Amino acid sequence: MSEEMNEEQQFVEVLWEDGSIIKCEIYDVIDFENKTYAFLIPLGEDDEDTEVIVMEYVEDDEDNAHFQTIEDEDEYNRVCDYFQTLEDEYEDDEEE
Repeated sequence: MSEEMNEEQQFVEVLWEDGSIIKCEIYDVIDFENKTYAFLIPLGEDDEDTEVIVMEYVEDDEDNAHFQTIEDEDEYNRVCDYFQTLEDEYEDDEEE
């Protein structure tokens, strides 16, 4: 899975391994453990059942950028846990 992104884009199209393309909104981008991760929400999903797609955002030496799947399950879980911590802190700040 991969696709290009620039800082001004709020939507991207992600190419899945099966060849299908899914248009997604960029929900958030975070830096964690010296990498950048994007949280994407597929467009047209029901809010209650929305599944967020988490991908690594990679820039290569030629100023090209793309998303790539997080293959390591432990890395994926750490990123999700960190993101949840950020979301919880944001909600706590909103309540104050």
